[in-house]
Amino acid sequence: MLSFIFQRLIQAVVVMTTVSFIAFMLFQYVGDPVVFLLGQDATPQQISELRKQLGLDQPFVVQFIRFIQNAAHGEFGLSLRQGAKVSRLIAERFPATLELALVAALISLTAGVVLGVICALRPRHILSKFAMASSLFGVSLPSFLVGILLIYIFAVTFGWFPSFGRGEVVMLGGWSTGLLTARGWHHIALPALTLALFQLALIMRLVRAEMLEVLRTDYIKFARARGLSNRSIHFGHALRNTLVPVITVAGLQIGSLIAFAIITETVFQWPGMGLLFIEAVTFADVPIMAAYLCLIAAIFVTINFTVDLLYYAVDPRLHPTRSSSH
Repeated sequence: MLSFIFQRLIQAVVVMTTVSFIAFMLFQYVGDPVVFLLGQDATPQQISELRKQLGLDQPFVVQFIRFIQNAAHGEFGLSLRQGAKVSRLIAERFPATLELALVAALISLTAGVVLGVICALRPRHILSKFAMASSLFGVSLPSFLVGILLIYIFAVTFGWFPSFGRGEVVMLGGWSTGLLTARGWHHIALPALTLALFQLALIMRLVRAEMLEVLRTDYIKFARARGLSNRSIHFGHALRNTLVPVITVAGLQIGSLIAFAIITETVFQWPGMGLLFIEAVTFADVPIMAAYLCLIAAIFVTINFTVDLLYYAVDPRLHPTRSSSH
């Protein structure tokens, strides 16, 4: 097990180094940061002095090594547009994005697994038919259209939910959260549902398909022959084996919720990293773009590592020592 963890850590280091190199290349080929900071009217002397202060007069290898060292400490320089530290800007926006992604993940996982099990065990039930028909819309409709529809129905027509913003937040040390206030939950409802809808439909259809496949296997038939109760067969055996592929997809989808919340945050003007990234792209704010890329890569690497460990908690047959012995 330790060798498996060590191998995954080595892979994570390689991935993060590659992504850091790509992010660093953004600094080299997407405009000169000195010109962005000083403007077009800067004198050659001012440009030379600032390039020396930023270390841009050093060779490429030296700059890349320093970039890796700074990135390891969470430092990505100054925002070209706002003139503030990128690490501070991301730290201010990250809680909003993380909370939105976690609430969306909770909605999609809970509802997706429950509805998937119901559709598999009672395929002719009216709820199953309605859920399967609705999942086609969840998979097909783009998130921005879903968000606009939800705003029109629940914010404009009925006025039940707000259409933008994060609502009231409280500070827990340096962490801002809206999950401890009623207004915060009121504001997060629509964007979280918008972000969760695609993942909910995907997980529901996956759970249904996998559980139907598991219920046809020989060991389920043997369990029925032994006289085990339906509850024990469905939830103790079938669902447990169904969760292995579901964990894979759900883990990647949670990472994508954070990475691709850009559209949802833009539609609802949610003050998270996605909206910050859109603003950075608009103004060619390369340090923020590079920091966003590295952070998302780190999130995906961490989630993939966690998913690999969860495999063996759900299904001990996948333990690496057993796999290698066969």
